[in-house]
Formats: sequence, structure tokens, C-alpha cells
Amino acid sequence: MSKEESSFPEVDTGVYFTTGNHAAAEGALAVGCKFFGGYPITPSSEIAEHMSIRLPKVNGHFVQFEDEIASIIAILGASWGGVKSMTATSGPGYSLMVENIGLGMMTETPCVIINVQRGGPSTGLPTLVGQQDIMQVKWGSHGDYEPIALCPSSVQECFDLTIEAFNYAEKYRIPVTLLMDETLGHMSEKLIIPDKSKVSIVNRKKPTDPPEKHLPYKPDDDMIPPMAVAGEGYKVMMTGLTHDERGYPSLNVEAQDKLVRRINDKIRLNKDKIVRVEEYLLDDAEIALISFGSSARAAKGTVNRARKKGIKIGLLRLITIWPFPDEKISALAEKVKKIYVPEINYGQVTREIERAVKGKTEVQGLFLLGGAIHTPKQILEEIEKGL
Repeated sequence: MSKEESSFPEVDTGVYFTTGNHAAAEGALAVGCKFFGGYPITPSSEIAEHMSIRLPKVNGHFVQFEDEIASIIAILGASWGGVKSMTATSGPGYSLMVENIGLGMMTETPCVIINVQRGGPSTGLPTLVGQQDIMQVKWGSHGDYEPIALCPSSVQECFDLTIEAFNYAEKYRIPVTLLMDETLGHMSEKLIIPDKSKVSIVNRKKPTDPPEKHLPYKPDDDMIPPMAVAGEGYKVMMTGLTHDERGYPSLNVEAQDKLVRRINDKIRLNKDKIVRVEEYLLDDAEIALISFGSSARAAKGTVNRARKKGIKIGLLRLITIWPFPDEKISALAEKVKKIYVPEINYGQVTREIERAVKGKTEVQGLFLLGGAIHTPKQILEEIEKGL
């Protein structure tokens, strides 16, 4: 967005030409985010910059902290203070956050973390694209937990899926990750901001029992406890220790089994409501591409080129990375002769697809290790080698 647009107290409904980073920031504002705590890191810094301008004008708060550890702790605290909160980072910053993402899982704290991925490991390629943090979202923190991670493939989806990330966070009481990448963060294309009345907004459940009878971690039938926040007369209990329904530490096998099963099963048993994919020309496909993020844009171009040559190929685009869409991939594997997986890493999603396919068809990964995206021509050449 131009400087003139970003100086408005509120961005008007309409059509804009803007970047994925700015679109994600506007999505957060549209769904009611009122606190951003962050630390600058390429290629996500524009999200923080945009929020620093916009949040004060909508009665929100922006704080730049001394590092990513403080940032993630702050957004957990802000959430318990009753506001929707977010941070944005890239791979090295996410590495610093994972311990307290685990704390957010254990304390069931709704918040959103945007990871604009770049090439790694370590400092890697700060200004160039990567998709190398997929497994980190799933396994980065210790212990058993089930994350939700969404992966946009356009500037419009950076806006739309940020809203969806907040809605999942509020509904399931969980930190949710939006897995963008540098290409999407910095590319510019059309963004449509809808009227506020058309933005679907989910807010966390509040307790209805009196404060003296309230148990902070007693779940409803949906396995999700209502969330009291500081200042409303209820006890607010946060601990990373295994705890009972009162929120008191309870360090025994029975309490651990009950709690950890529940915080996992509230996601596992709702997987069908969470998982989203896009199917493109798969009805008669003999070959399938499975991809996500900016890589999926090239994969779609490959499908269009291949179809013109008479090659029956289609695309399954992963919008939800976690929970992983095993069932949809397994069903696809029964229909096609081969699956190709373009991704900008050394096979993180390919391995998950192989697990889901269970030998029903051949799977071939097409790997770039950071710094560039596939081209439709490159992908099609690999496919033609196998024909």
C-alpha cells in the first residue's frame, strides 16, 4: 500500500495493489488483532512496520521487543489480557520462539505467529525464499501437541488466511502459524479487502459460570475450555507444568495422560473441519502435482503447459499443512500413476506424502534448497523425463 493509504485510520474496503506482508497485516487488523509484539527480521519486517503504523490508529498496541523470545512471551500475555495478538518472524526467529510456542500449546493460549520463510539453516539466505520450516512447526517444541499451520499462495490468501488463522486460534485455543515465504511476502498483486460485514470473525468462548465455581481448564463437550481473561473477576492460571482442571500443577501419570490427550485430540478429532486443499484439473489426471505456497503457483503453470501437450496432469494444493491432509492424499494416490512434489527444501513435505501414500503410487520430490522458486518449464521437463 502507498504511504498515503497506510496513514488512514482505517483502510477502506476496496481493491489494492500491495504485498503479501502488508496483506497479512491488514488481515490481522480486519479480524480484530489489537496487539503486535515483534522483533525485526528479514523477510517479515514489513509486517511489523505496517502494524506499527496502523495499530495505534485503531486503538491497538505495537511493541518492538529486544528479541523474538520476548515477543512470543508478550503475545501470550496479551492474549490472556483479553486481546487478539500476533507476531511475525522468519526461520531464525521462529527457532527462538519454539519453547514458548510449546508453552502456548500447554496453556491453550490463542495467538498467531506469521513465519515468512527464507533459506536456511542458521542465518542462511536472509533475503531469498525458502520453505524449510515445515517440520519445525510440527516438531519444533518438545512434547506432544497438534499444531495448525496454513500456507497461502497469493497476496489475497495472505489476507484471507491470516483471518482464518486467528479464527482457528480463537476457536481451538491454540497458537496458529501462518507459513508464508519470502516470495509471497515481497511480491505485489491484487488484494480485495471486503466490507467488514463480510469478514467472518470467531471469538474465544467466555465462561458462563460464576467466578467462584469456575475451573480454568475444565473443557466443554468440544474438549475446549472457555477462557477467562485477567480483569474479569475470574482466576487466571498459566503454567507450563502438567495441570488439573483448576490449573494447579498435578505431576502424575493420570493428569499428564488426561491433559495431553485432550490438547491433542481437540485438533485431531476436528481434522475434517480444519484441513483445506485446492484441487485443479484432477478429475481425469494420470499424474498429480502436490505443492504449496509460492511453489504451487509454478506447479499450476506446469499443469496448464502440460495439458496443452496432451499430458493428463492435475494439482493438489495444500492450504493446510498441519494437520496434514493424509486422507485426501491417500485417495488421490489410488487414482494417479505418479505424484511429483515441488518444494523449496530437501523433501520435508515429500516424506509426509510418501507416508500418506503407503506405496499406492510412486512419489518423486522436486527439491530446491532455497533462494529461488521452480519454474513451470523446469517441473515439466522432470515430468517428461518419466513419461
